[in-house]
Amino acid sequence: MMNIEDNMSGAGDADKRPDNISGMSGVGECPDSVNGAGEPPILEIRGLRKAFGETEVLKGVNFSVNKGDIVCVIGASGSGKSTMLRCVNLLETATGGAILFHGQDILTSRMPVPSYRAKVGMVFQNFNLFANMTALDNCMIGARVVLKKDKEAARSTALDYLEKVGMLPYVNARPRQLSGGQQQRVAIARALAMEPEVLLFDEPTSALDPQMVGEVLAVIRQLAADGLTMVIVTHEMAFARDVSTYVVYMQDGVIHEEGPPARIFQNPQRRETIEFLARFMNG
Repeated sequence: MMNIEDNMSGAGDADKRPDNISGMSGVGECPDSVNGAGEPPILEIRGLRKAFGETEVLKGVNFSVNKGDIVCVIGASGSGKSTMLRCVNLLETATGGAILFHGQDILTSRMPVPSYRAKVGMVFQNFNLFANMTALDNCMIGARVVLKKDKEAARSTALDYLEKVGMLPYVNARPRQLSGGQQQRVAIARALAMEPEVLLFDEPTSALDPQMVGEVLAVIRQLAADGLTMVIVTHEMAFARDVSTYVVYMQDGVIHEEGPPARIFQNPQRRETIEFLARFMNG
């Protein structure tokens, strides 16, 4: 049986952030940054590198995530987006760089991995639900095992979030009895039940039939409206344009361009970004 923590974590026009293309992109130092309230970022990715054997997949990625941000990471398949997210969630071991959570480098700290993943949750492409558990039990187990909540407290929280994603009528259903869109909504509820500070989404609609994509995106839109801090790897360009507060475009393991969605989608500065968006927005 898959390890519980791994299975669960492995979980606009106006811009709230400075428009900085070169200061945070590619290889180099990530500048100190604060959000509009003067608070430091929740997450800072500094010079993140990852190699598989001789192949370097991440080549020095830098960006920060402030409270309330909805950061959409876009780019072609193979650009390093999902690997970066998996490194942030500690499902992959970074080759170099730093991942700071409230200023503490989780790659060198003694923070227990399950405790960190409870704060920085993740929703996967392929749901990763426990097949032998009901939707309700899937949403309770993390709170019971990791957060050490008692059964009634875990049940109450799980029911609240299943209702939030529209899955309350299916609390006793097992994954095989649910559609792909329903399974993904349960997976989102499970991640929310850990009450994370940041939620990472790794292409949450890529495994869904087209007719099911909308129901999952609607849930994420509502989470954005509620102010949840999120980092979303996605190929849904219209969704990224409409929902994000900040967009990061990755290619060949580095960030080529970043900024507010209005500028990235309406007036991109880099040739690579222009060509990528032309393929996705027009095709």
